Amino acid sequence: MKVLVIGGGAREHALCRSLSLDSDVTALHCAPGNAGIAEVAELHTVDAVDGAAVADLAQRLEAELVIVGPEAPLVAGVADAVRARGIPVFGPSAQAAELEGSKAFAKDVMAAAGVPTARSYLCTTPAEIDAALDAFGAPYVVKDDGLAAGKGVVVTEDVEAARAHALACDRVVIEEFLDGPEVSLFAVTDGETVVPLQPAQDFKRAHDADEGPNTGGMGAYSPLPWADPKLVDEVLQTVLQPTVDELRRRGTPFSGLLYAGLAITSRGVRVIEFNARFGDPETQVVLARLRTPLSALLGAAATGTLAALPPLRWSDDAAVTVVVASHNYPGTPRTGDPIGGLAEVAEQDAPGAYVLHAGTKKDAATGEVVSAGGRVLSVTATGTDLAAARERAYRALGRITLDGSHHRTDIAARAAGES
Repeated sequence: MKVLVIGGGAREHALCRSLSLDSDVTALHCAPGNAGIAEVAELHTVDAVDGAAVADLAQRLEAELVIVGPEAPLVAGVADAVRARGIPVFGPSAQAAELEGSKAFAKDVMAAAGVPTARSYLCTTPAEIDAALDAFGAPYVVKDDGLAAGKGVVVTEDVEAARAHALACDRVVIEEFLDGPEVSLFAVTDGETVVPLQPAQDFKRAHDADEGPNTGGMGAYSPLPWADPKLVDEVLQTVLQPTVDELRRRGTPFSGLLYAGLAITSRGVRVIEFNARFGDPETQVVLARLRTPLSALLGAAATGTLAALPPLRWSDDAAVTVVVASHNYPGTPRTGDPIGGLAEVAEQDAPGAYVLHAGTKKDAATGEVVSAGGRVLSVTATGTDLAAARERAYRALGRITLDGSHHRTDIAARAAGES
């Protein structure tokens, strides 16, 4: 199978790494990719949100499966453009991707499907914003209605900070704060059948002990030893399947990756948000444990044959990933700094630990790999349990050098019984 992956972050590197180990994949391409993906796939230049350009590239490469990784191309309709050429695509239509593209749309779908979520208000004026903030009180949860690259949500005790964020958005969803631990659960669907993957937990705050501003994610781990063994089945029945059924009922079937961000509250499971694609950094740990060939799973979703796929196979190992971020992230990051230690990790820590690139590129003049974004890379490791995976991940991370960078030191520590 010839596969084309669209995107260039750690999520796409994790996808490409898994596909490169898949014996059914005969050719692997990525556009635009990054410095790490270039080691396992042939890179191509393309505007990832230009549906016609992506479809042309897929036809030229004779791709038999196109995987659209990031949210912006999905909301822009790139999957529709490729699908219109008769090429199987893993990724929802633009209409279905509004489940991530608009918080208000997602709330409407959940209400119609009876999916448990936080009470909320959609606000478009300062008066509506003030009324909603007063109604819920602190902690304040304020979400930009549209896409914001993982930075559209503010959770704060400071009403002025909450109001300032709300006023900076064209449309904003203000909702009640949900207590309890958070869980990320991915599911692959072809619009009818829903196949849940293994749950993971990510760490949104920039600094240890969940302090600092929200980020796109600073690390993750899987499995969750503290979670109810029935959690996945419960979420499938109360959240995932009803959502897919409702979208199909509306004439906008969702085919691709449905990501449910969940809070395990004192009143039960509640949906925090939906995404329409694999999430970073949870993808890194979930795919590290998947043993079913990835091309078979995603290809079945793209061709409407998930019901015939055998049950997924998983490793018993645990997986941990730790994100290395640029100086000043999640503010305006400093870029162009050389990254050292990548070869040392590959030589001394593989296959138990490895680096997945996100914001990286090769300097044209020096040939060095340099930082090119806020979240630069993640170090992913597996082990017999979370403690072993943590030890491997942080040992490998210790070989990485990037001036001014920062990372959390407590990823999976509590779940591993280390804090």
